[in-house]
Amino acid sequence: MPGFHVEHFGCRAARADGEAVSDHMRAAGLCEHAPSTADLVVVNTCSVTAEADRAARAFIRRVHRRNPEARILVTGCYAQRAPEELAQLAGVAAVVGNSHKALGPHIALGLAGVTPARTQPPCLIPIESLTRASGTASAPIWADEHFAHSFIEETQLVPSGRTRPNLKIQEGCSNRCTFCVIPQTRGSSRSLHPAAILKQLEGFVAAGGKELVLSGINLGRWGRDLDATREPTGLPLTLPSLVRRILSDTALPRLRLSSIEPMDWTSELIELMAIHGGMRLARHAHVPLQSGSDAVLHRMHRRYRPWHYIEKVEALTRSVGLEITIGADLMVGFPGETDGEFQKTVGLVRALPFGYLHLFPFSPRPGTRGWALHAEDPVPRPVVEERMFILRELAAEKALTHRRKFIGRELEAVTLHTPPELEFRNRTVALTENFLPSEVEGRLPANRFVRLRVTGLNQDRTLRALLLSCG
Repeated sequence: MPGFHVEHFGCRAARADGEAVSDHMRAAGLCEHAPSTADLVVVNTCSVTAEADRAARAFIRRVHRRNPEARILVTGCYAQRAPEELAQLAGVAAVVGNSHKALGPHIALGLAGVTPARTQPPCLIPIESLTRASGTASAPIWADEHFAHSFIEETQLVPSGRTRPNLKIQEGCSNRCTFCVIPQTRGSSRSLHPAAILKQLEGFVAAGGKELVLSGINLGRWGRDLDATREPTGLPLTLPSLVRRILSDTALPRLRLSSIEPMDWTSELIELMAIHGGMRLARHAHVPLQSGSDAVLHRMHRRYRPWHYIEKVEALTRSVGLEITIGADLMVGFPGETDGEFQKTVGLVRALPFGYLHLFPFSPRPGTRGWALHAEDPVPRPVVEERMFILRELAAEKALTHRRKFIGRELEAVTLHTPPELEFRNRTVALTENFLPSEVEGRLPANRFVRLRVTGLNQDRTLRALLLSCG
C-alpha cells in the first residue's frame, strides 16, 4: 500500500482536521511515512499570519525537492484564502479549501491510487483548472464561499496516535475582528450536532480513552446555530449544556476545553468548572486577550474590554482555585499601538495569574480591515521586536512563578507518547490535569492516569516528578 504523511500547521482545531484525514488514510490501509518517502503528502495549512503562509510554501518546496515523485495535496486556511497561489507550486497535485475539506480524505485517497470504500460523491467536481503564466495547467482546486462540505466525517477517535485527541465540535467564526482572516477562510460559525458528539465520546471511552479535548474555531459559540435542536429539557443548546450532558451521559474520565473567548465564559460555564474542576473537567482555561488596552481592543473590534477580562479571570480563580492554569493569546504591534497602550498590556499581564502566554506579532492579512489600518499607521518592526522581547521575558517569569507553586504538591496527570531519548533516560512524559508538562521517573505506556509528586523543575521548566500511583 502507498505511504502517506500529514503535516500540520496552525491551531488545535486545524490539527483536528489533519488528524481526521490521517484517520481516513490509516483506515484505508495506508501506512504513515516521513515526507521524504511518502507517496502522498497532505499539507494542512494555516494562514493567520504571513509567516504561516511562508512556512507552508517552504515545506511544500522542500518536500518536492527531496521527494519529487510525491503527490502533494494542500488543504486548510491558506488553501481557502489563496488556492490559485498554491495550485501553481511545483509538486502540488490538488488544492482543497476548507469549504470542501469533508471531501479531502476522498481526494487524498484518489491521489494515492486507492479506491475509496464508498462511491465518489456526485459533488466532487473540481473548479476548472487554472493556467500558469507559462501556459501549463496548474493543480485542480476545490474551494468556494459556501462551506457546504466543511466538516470532515471523522472515523472514530481512539487513543492511539495521540493520547489526548481533539474532537472539533465547532467550525468557523461569526465575529469580525479587524485583524482576523478566519471568517474568509472558514466561514461563519457552524456546530456539530450533539448526537454526533456523544457518539464519538462513547466510542472513545469504549476504546480506553482517558482524556479528550473539545476544540473549535470559536468553541464558546457552539450550539447557537442549531435553532431547530433543543436540549431534552427544551432549553437552547449551549456549550455549558453540552458539557453538562457529556458529564452526565458518558463515562469519559476527563474532559478538557480548548480556547474560549472571554465573553463566552458565562457564569454557567464557570459554575461547571467549580463543581467538576480537578475531577472530570480539567482545571485549565485558555482565554484569548490580544491586548490590555481598551483603545486597541476597540480598534480590533473585540467584544470585551480589559475590565471584562479581569472579571472573568477573577471569577475563574475564585470558583476553581489558584491551581487552575490560565493561558492567553497576545498580539503585539497592532496598527497604531502606542507605547502607552503597550504598557497597559504589560501592566494587565503582570496583575493576572497567567500560567502561560502565546505571543504573536501583528501580521496584516489581505481582505481584512487590519490590512488597511496597517497601511495607515504601522508599528515599526524594531518596535514590535522590542515589545515581543519584553513580553517573552514576562511570559517566562509568569510561567516559572506558576509552576514553582506545585513543587512538593501531588497532581493527577495522563501519560503521553514519550520521545526515545527520554525513554532511554528512564523518564515518561505526562501532562497534568491542570495543563503542566512534566517528566515522571520510570517508563510507562501512554494513556495511563498517574498520580505524581512534583520534586522540582527541569532546565526547560517542565515539572520533575516522582510516580506515586498508576491507574
